[in-house]
This record gives sequence, C-alpha cells and structure tokens, in this order.
Amino acid sequence: MQERRARAPLAYSTGHRCETCRFRPECPDQTRCLHLVASAGNPGDTKQNYARLDGTFQRFPLGVRKIGRVAKSGEPMLLTDVRGNEEWIAEPKWTKRERVKTFAGQPLVFRGGVLGVLAIFDTTVLGQGDFDWLRVFADHSAVSIANARALEEIEFLKARLEEENAYLRQEVTAALGVGDFVGESFGLRKVMQQIQLVAPTDAAVLVTGESGTGKELVARAIHENSPRKGRALIKVNCGAVPETLFESEFFGHVRGAFTGAMKDRPGKFELADGGTLLLDEIGEVPLPMQAKLLRVLQEQEIERVGDTRVRKISVRIIAATNRDLKKEVEAGRFRQDLF
Repeated sequence: MQERRARAPLAYSTGHRCETCRFRPECPDQTRCLHLVASAGNPGDTKQNYARLDGTFQRFPLGVRKIGRVAKSGEPMLLTDVRGNEEWIAEPKWTKRERVKTFAGQPLVFRGGVLGVLAIFDTTVLGQGDFDWLRVFADHSAVSIANARALEEIEFLKARLEEENAYLRQEVTAALGVGDFVGESFGLRKVMQQIQLVAPTDAAVLVTGESGTGKELVARAIHENSPRKGRALIKVNCGAVPETLFESEFFGHVRGAFTGAMKDRPGKFELADGGTLLLDEIGEVPLPMQAKLLRVLQEQEIERVGDTRVRKISVRIIAATNRDLKKEVEAGRFRQDLF
C-alpha cells in the first residue's frame, strides 16, 4: 500500500465552528461533527503538508460526504477504481493530481459506539484483504482511544478533586468567624428578601457595592439557599488574574498547550460544574475575554486551551463588582450584551 493519504477524524463535537465549515450548506442541523485529530501521507506534491489538522477538511458533519456517512451509520466503506470525476469527490483536481485510486473508511467502534473514522485515500487499488487488515487496525485504534479517554477522565477527576480540596481549604480558613448575616436594619432585610427571591432560580446574578460591603457573603447566601448547594461555590478574582492567563484560568488547559503546561488542568468553570461560579470584580475582565465569556454563558460549553474537545457544563454565574457597569458600557470598556 503505497503513497496513501490518511486522515482520522476521531473527536465528536458540537457545531460551534459552523461559520467556517465548508460543508455547512450540506449539514442537516449543525449539532455534531467529526474533527480531524491525526493526519499523515506521502504527497506527490512536496509542497503539500498532510500532517496539518487545520486544513479545508478539518471537519465533517455527521452524515455528510463519505466520512460523515461512515461515522453516522457505523458501516465501513470501500470504493476502488476512483477516476477523480465522481460526484462525491470534494476536490477532483487534487484527486487526479495525486492519482488516488481507492477510498477506504472504517468506523472506530468501541462497545457499540462510533468514536470516529479512519479514512484512507490510496494511490493503489486496495483489495478485500487490505480492507480487512484496516478493520483490525481500526479495532485496535478504537480500544486505544477509549482507554486514553478513560485515563484522561480519571486524570481530570483527580485534578478536579485536588483543585476543589485546595479551594475549600482556603474557603474554610477565610470563613472562620464570619458566620451568617446579623442585623435588623431595613437595608439588610431588603437584601435578604432579594436573596430568598432569586436563590431558588438558576438566573445569573450581579451583586454590586463598594469593596468591603459583603458582596461575597451575599453570593454565598444565594448559593447555600439554591438547589446547587450540594456542589461547590467556586470563586475567581478577575482583578488578580493576569490578562494572558484569563482563558486558562477560566476554561483550563491541556498538557503542552503552552510553556509551563506540564499536565491537564481544569479551569474554574469545570470546577464549578453543577454548582455556582462567583466572578468577583467582573469589571476587570478584558474586552477580548468578555466575548469568550459571553459565549460560554450562552452555550454552557467550554473548550480547554490547546484542546479541540468541547465539554458541556452546568454552571450558575454570580458576578460581583464595585464598578458602575452601565458607565463602563458607555465608555466602551464593558460589553453591552454581557452586561
């Protein structure tokens, strides 16, 4: 089997990048697609780089084209004697230039579920024996991928527990001697009424006031009186996070995503999954990060720095600030839609 062009889109994802997908007109609902995670080949055109993962065919919606159909059906596909003018070929000029003779696609199946597709464009005509060996390779690959994902999940849960434990230890230390609200003033009673009104809901809450007026205490009272009280209340001080680390702090990162990223690390949104995230001093979040924060709040999905996997989350947001966000919006320092 010589000079084959192989691509293996393995990872399922939701359609959050649909605007840039060349197959969007063919995609039925923009909900699930395959992302290219491994690619290799021996090109006739030495200027071509088949190891790239960000090319034209980096995504295939489920059910679209040959690779998408293999993923959706879970059935293998072997097409030989390719001429280059077939209707299903997306790039006829490339197919003819590279003298492709065969397309072979094997689903990566583990315990009845399709993890992805192993697809090959070959310059020779593959026989059934070759196709059967490709099935064996696909089966072994599927098991390896499933094991790697299980190990990744274990490492994530371990890191999450470590982060939660460290955070909770800090919270216990900071909370010693604080206790509940104490007082009978009209203002305090009004605040308590508002807490009781909003706490049972999942609505995002903005707590405003000068520094030292108990904004964090209000956030904690809302969380403790909500259906999410069984999970953690995670706090992040937006004013203390360096601008270059905002995305990693909020969404986490994978090992090797940047210098110093020695292991996978969940972000504050993942730690708060199922619970509440307190964004203290939210007025300090830089504008570029505000756009990403808005998308997460709308979609309840995150993507770690350096990762292509999209993770669904369920997080309630409580934001706190001592700034007048209306004036910040007017001054162009805070997004109107996020406010």
